[in-house]
Amino acid sequence: LLRIKMAAPCAQVGVRLHCSGRVILNKLETWRQLRSFSRSLLSRQTATENAGPVQEIVIPKKKTWDKLAVLQALASTVNRDPTAAHYMFQDDPYLTPRTSPEFKLYSLSQESGRNAAKYIVNTYPRFFQKDFAEPHIPCLMPTSVEPQIGELSEAALRERVQLRRVKAAVDVYDQLLQAGTAVSLETTNSLLDLICLYGDKDPVREDDPEAMEAGDVEETQDDTRRRKGRLRKASDVLGVVWRENNNAERIFNLMPERNEQSYCALIKGMVKYGAYTKAFNVYTDLLNNRMTADVCTFNALIAAAPELKEKYQDKWALITDLLKHMSEQKVQPNLLTFNAVLKALRKCGPLGRVQSLLTLGEIKALAIEPSLATYDHLIGIFYKAGKKNC
Repeated sequence: LLRIKMAAPCAQVGVRLHCSGRVILNKLETWRQLRSFSRSLLSRQTATENAGPVQEIVIPKKKTWDKLAVLQALASTVNRDPTAAHYMFQDDPYLTPRTSPEFKLYSLSQESGRNAAKYIVNTYPRFFQKDFAEPHIPCLMPTSVEPQIGELSEAALRERVQLRRVKAAVDVYDQLLQAGTAVSLETTNSLLDLICLYGDKDPVREDDPEAMEAGDVEETQDDTRRRKGRLRKASDVLGVVWRENNNAERIFNLMPERNEQSYCALIKGMVKYGAYTKAFNVYTDLLNNRMTADVCTFNALIAAAPELKEKYQDKWALITDLLKHMSEQKVQPNLLTFNAVLKALRKCGPLGRVQSLLTLGEIKALAIEPSLATYDHLIGIFYKAGKKNC
């Protein structure tokens, strides 16, 4: 009995110790977890502070794709066949060129057919009004080469200027003046530009077969002149020469007011078609009216300067005066300006060799990249065809 009485309290003590031990273990486990969490949080804060400010991530709302993205992806999976014919030829064994003469013949034939088709489409656009392309492709439709505005107005004049109809534009301008309608300065300058550009004649259409033949003859004559060592003059273009009191001069004199564009257009037209003395006279009038010429006008005058003087020193003196005028009028020279100077120096004999090197130094000082024309003029100055230089 004594043992039983003593065993009962011991059992209760053991149960209580077991329960209290489990409580203590649970508390220790909770404390350990809290301690590890605080350590990890502290390490994250330290790493964030060392990494610097957090960058904000912006998620785009919509992805914009290129219209040709799918085609580009498909094209990247296909390589060109190196054994196939050129892409300009038909995929037909009979029409595939095998020799160099055949390649040239087929290429020229295809280009001739394309030009003939353009000529027919642009000459008779009323027969090609059906549009099969979806969406609409403007470049595949016939170009309107006939005036659409029939009434007498300034809009009709602008339309004919845009279509490069020189004679028709001049006729409309004269009719407007006879009717007492005032033409704006901008439209008159556009007409003056057109007349001076084409030498008071209608331009030849590019898709005209006769014009293509005339261009081939002109290129042959140009090559012949170059082989003989002679430079081609501006007045040799299509055989057009500046006529006395032509429409450009007449319209210029009829203008109630003139601006710098009016003078510059007339000067460039006179230089282009060989009226060098008149061009410098108009330039003198421009200076007397306290106006400033643009860089293109100065380039034209510099190229025409050697045609007015006979002695080399006088030619160079005139070129120098024009360059001084550019500096006084604060007109920045460009590459074409120096090319015009070098072209003029080709007609200055031994003086051109000395001045051309100084001109080349000016080009480098202004950080202007020389072109092939620059080196062509330099070679022409130091090397004369038919002469052997050591």
